[in-house]
Amino acid sequence: MPIEFLISALVTLLVVVDPIGLVPTFLAITQGLPAEARRSVALRACLIAAAILAGSALAGDWLLRTLSITLPAFRIAGGLLLFSIASEMVFGVRIARQSKAAEEVIEDHVRNIAAFPLAIPLMAGPGAITATVLLSGRSGGDPVRLGLLLAVIAAVLAICLLVFTLSGRIGKLIGTTGNIVMSRLLGVLLAALAVQYVIDGLRAALAG
Repeated sequence: MPIEFLISALVTLLVVVDPIGLVPTFLAITQGLPAEARRSVALRACLIAAAILAGSALAGDWLLRTLSITLPAFRIAGGLLLFSIASEMVFGVRIARQSKAAEEVIEDHVRNIAAFPLAIPLMAGPGAITATVLLSGRSGGDPVRLGLLLAVIAAVLAICLLVFTLSGRIGKLIGTTGNIVMSRLLGVLLAALAVQYVIDGLRAALAG
């Protein structure tokens, strides 16, 4: 039944994307940006992630097979790139660069961090893409179920946007020192997550 598919898709993507769990990371990687730029990052990231997941639902499996790209390879590449961002967070390079940026450079920086690492691989990472491709396969090509899947993707990313918009209030409660400490700690966690991406990708590739 479509209602069962709808519930399954919603629960799966909410768990995989984890909007609430992304709040600390969003605060850390947007540290030092003005409020307007932070809102722009949130909106751009959600739109990019929505486009990627919608594309995965409609043509993800076909595209990967056509380009001979495996999900383990995508996971390894995402892990390596995420590790570079994590190292900047740990050593404070990202914060120092943001504080010295001019207004025009900030706009470029907004575009960059919205696409990576927020949209890819944190929001629309290997797990979310895999889940979307699998859910698309379960739809059996039924237009109604595909439409429901696209609606679920839009709903999940709308929740992410709402959570990111409210994250500024959380940042004020934490304070400057708390943000710096959290940035370092999350950098370590992101580094561990990046290494785990690489390990999982290598394990899947070797098993295949």
